[in-house]
Amino acid sequence: MSLFLGIDVGTTKTAAVVVDTKTGSLVAWQERPNDNRLGAAPDRSEWDAHAGLELAMAVSCEAAERARSFGQVEGIGVTGQMHGVVVVDEDLEPRTPFIGWQDKRCDEPTREFDSTIAQMRRLASEEFLSGTGRRFATGYMGPTLFWLVQNGLLPSDGVTASFMPDYVVAWLCQQRPVTDTTDAASAGVYDLVRHCWHEDLLRTLGLPLSLFPAVLPTGSLAGRLAPEPAKALGLPAGLPVMNALGDNQSSFFGSVASPAHDLLINIGTGGQISATVRHFVPPEMLETRPFVGEDYLLVGAGMTGGNAYAAIRDFVLQIGEQVFGVTRSGDLYAVLNRLAEAVAPGSEGLQCDPRFAGTRHMPWQRGSFTGISPANFTIGHFVRALFEGMAETFWSAYVEMQAKGLEPRQRLVGSGNGIRRNPLLAHILAERFGLPLVTPVHTQEAAYGAALLAAVAAGAVPSLSAAGSLIRYLDGKS
Repeated sequence: MSLFLGIDVGTTKTAAVVVDTKTGSLVAWQERPNDNRLGAAPDRSEWDAHAGLELAMAVSCEAAERARSFGQVEGIGVTGQMHGVVVVDEDLEPRTPFIGWQDKRCDEPTREFDSTIAQMRRLASEEFLSGTGRRFATGYMGPTLFWLVQNGLLPSDGVTASFMPDYVVAWLCQQRPVTDTTDAASAGVYDLVRHCWHEDLLRTLGLPLSLFPAVLPTGSLAGRLAPEPAKALGLPAGLPVMNALGDNQSSFFGSVASPAHDLLINIGTGGQISATVRHFVPPEMLETRPFVGEDYLLVGAGMTGGNAYAAIRDFVLQIGEQVFGVTRSGDLYAVLNRLAEAVAPGSEGLQCDPRFAGTRHMPWQRGSFTGISPANFTIGHFVRALFEGMAETFWSAYVEMQAKGLEPRQRLVGSGNGIRRNPLLAHILAERFGLPLVTPVHTQEAAYGAALLAAVAAGAVPSLSAAGSLIRYLDGKS
């Protein structure tokens, strides 16, 4: 066997898997919820970065130990949450919390502007932004750093702004954080066309170039496992450690066997639809993100997902508790799914716009239910209408992708617990797209993708296409 460890560093949970890169099988995995959120205001997303690092080390150690009977881990790949930032010093000590992509501080009014984002857009003319793929949004590394500067809270003295997965890689290798294009592109201040930090834009925003990590090619090695973390993981020092990549790209790489023919829909807390393109597409409502090799990913990001379904679940729970005095334990989603399955397609005229909390690019957007009648005013109808509305938002993004030149795809690949645990939603998506939908055999798609790409970087798998051929689906296809 040729075993590679993949680590997915997230805010909801952190996971680690060990993949046999000869067969593609998942021989061990472990995950734990990330309960390291700090007691900040509700519109803040602040996390204890050092505790997050310790969590990543713990789950990785457990996964490696479970895989020990299958052989020795030969390399490590890391992925995780894009967009956010933690500022670390030369000793790799966090000087700020990790501030995640759900943080809303940059949408708050300032003394002179409607928001920090508005201030940045005023400073950064269209000349800087046009054609570079850059857009500002709250929670991105660039806007968060700008906010810290404006509020006198950015540490100095040789610090580096790091994405959280890059911080884990830096600790594993005991070296200053570096990053790759997939993560750098999520910062809002990176030029996707010239593949470098946008120095003129940084200068205009008052952000020093020295603050930002060096950018290495996606899928390259960041360094070697240092003795101290090797001892903590129970692994040999000197193992190759791959430069971290973004979780969207890693999930795509770990889910899609045929990038030229497949379309990925990932539904977790949020939702994304992604497809590969060979050229850069200037962004409007879609995003163009770097991918492995020469390709880009065209992405509909920040879309509705499990957060919208959770809103309906919480409303039903509230009725039970506040009206009937009943507190329910167990999986309410299974009940809601069963009620929705009993409703005919079309939900008897009930329609849902599921953008209850807005979108990344239209945070002011709100959802709705329309076409309500006595016949469809049931919990099952509302859930089914939600699923159909979710499918419609993904379909609209796909239509826009094709308008931008994407060739029609032949198959949907569904990943994330929102699809994996909800056959009705998967069926509705397949019906709306008119395409078959397959789900990978393995879970933890992002960590799996990181392990596969690390195997390619280390030479254990000969090519990117060979890595894709290892992916198997629940229907037995590849």
